[in-house]
Order: sequence, then structure tokens, then C-alpha cells
Amino acid sequence: MALAVTDSNFKEILSEGKPVVVDFWAPWCGPCKMVGPVIDELAAEYEGKVIIGKCDVDENSDLPAEFGIRSIPTVLFFKDGKLVDKQVGSAAKSVYAAKIEALL
Repeated sequence: MALAVTDSNFKEILSEGKPVVVDFWAPWCGPCKMVGPVIDELAAEYEGKVIIGKCDVDENSDLPAEFGIRSIPTVLFFKDGKLVDKQVGSAAKSVYAAKIEALL
């Protein structure tokens, strides 16, 4: 299961030294409902290697604003505390997995 990422815990998560993947989503978003289970699967598969979380844009406004999230789902990929890649819109699990592998 993916970690809940919020405005208040994001900096702490980023400072843990592992690659971080954040799925920006909302409960009413159709494509987000397709991406969500894929993100959860990847979180289980990469547990211990990569921190994978989800940020509900309805409950958190600072983080989406900071990264200019204009459409969801958007998945951001961080390495060494810096944004290195992103995927806007839904994609196949293999696309996310390849981007995660590039972080390792």
C-alpha cells in the first residue's frame, strides 16, 4: 500500500535518502482510479528500495501548487531530493516501473 503523502510530511519523506515517487490524485478522478492500484502494486514490489506514496490534491493544496500540478493523475519521481521525472496522465505499469528502475 502506498504511503499517504501530505503537505506536512513531504519534506520529511524526501529527506529519508531513498528515491521517492508521488502519485497526485483525487477520489473523483476516473483515470486516477486506474492508476491507484498500479501505484499500490509498485509500492509493495519496491518496498525498502523506493518510497512510493499518494497525495490527494483535494486534501493538500501546497504540494500540488509547489510542483505546478495542473492535471491528475500526475506521478512525480524524485532522486537525491530533486525532481527528476514525471508522468502526466495514466500509463501502463511498465512505464512507471521503468521510471522507478531509473531512480535506482
